[in-house]
Amino acid sequence: MKIRVAILGSTGSIGTQALEVISSHKNLFDVEVLTANNNSSLLIEQAKKFKPNAVVIVNEKKYSEVNSVLKNHGIKVFSGEDSVEQIVSSENIDVVLTALVGYSGLKPTISAIKSGKKIALANKETLVVAGELVTRLCRDYNAPLYPVDSEHSAIFQCLVGEEQSSIEKIFLTASGGPFRGKSLAELKNITKSQALKHPNWNMGAKITIDSATLMNKGLEVIEAKWLFGLEKEKIDVVVHPQSIIHSGVQFKDGSIKAQLGLPDMKLPIQYALGFPHRLKNTFTRFSFFDYPELTFEKADEKTFKNLGLAYRAMKKGGNSPCILNAANEIAVDAFLNDKIGFLNMSDLIDNCLEKITFVKNPTIEDYIETDRETRILAKTIL
Repeated sequence: MKIRVAILGSTGSIGTQALEVISSHKNLFDVEVLTANNNSSLLIEQAKKFKPNAVVIVNEKKYSEVNSVLKNHGIKVFSGEDSVEQIVSSENIDVVLTALVGYSGLKPTISAIKSGKKIALANKETLVVAGELVTRLCRDYNAPLYPVDSEHSAIFQCLVGEEQSSIEKIFLTASGGPFRGKSLAELKNITKSQALKHPNWNMGAKITIDSATLMNKGLEVIEAKWLFGLEKEKIDVVVHPQSIIHSGVQFKDGSIKAQLGLPDMKLPIQYALGFPHRLKNTFTRFSFFDYPELTFEKADEKTFKNLGLAYRAMKKGGNSPCILNAANEIAVDAFLNDKIGFLNMSDLIDNCLEKITFVKNPTIEDYIETDRETRILAKTIL
């Protein structure tokens, strides 16, 4: 029997690559649901090709456009954020790939978990914002969660067959982004066109800016805490410009396992969808002779302050990571719209962490309110 997949955010970078993976394994996977925020034309094109049972276009103004085409293909069409939350509980879904950008992935992921679905998590912000709640719900509802981020997929692969108690520390690798080695003075007048040119990965705009500021790595540190049950002292970040070693685990006997491969997100997507099986593919193979030198550096937290802010938020706990995430989403959006400078993004996030009320043991309602308050404050600071 085929695995029935729902892709939340099918028109984004992860979503489109997931559909490539599914196209290569038509005998194993069926697309049950596709969702998109605004890109109605691509959603229609995908739906006509993969013939899901249903699609959701979040932007309600585009419902008529999508429905007028897909109703002739026997595909149900829904609209609005609530529809995304509701549709993931369908009994016809086996796996939910959450590839939504930012905070928007939290509620649908929780809904899918409560329905006992297998979760392939590409939306790191879900665990950043509410990691304690989400991991508890996964245990309560027996919903397995598999990481899609390349770094966390690497750690997960290294831990297969290992005992949790044998972990001494993990190493999350970072490319360093397009501005590795730059000084604060050199970063002062960075433009969005410069920041959107990642040296190794082809990703969406938001995550590409996060990579340039090292916030992406900061968010991944928090995500790793919850995925692997580790404290700050056991999570190290290592800058590895070639992006070949995707991360590694050091064990209590001193040995290290690492996962290597070319920088291609289709591999961790395929691993999460197909786990516990490794699926054959035709992806380009890595050759050691093409990369005779692999180099490593310490992350520069003095220049790239976002990484330090993330560690601080993780250490404080409570709703601090939620504040960090919301402020960062506003900061990145402002930078992409030429409303704030590159270095000013860190200042905005720091300001919000200082001013928003701290909640030590937040409920889902507290997370929602924290996110709302932080966004309001961040916009007033701009």
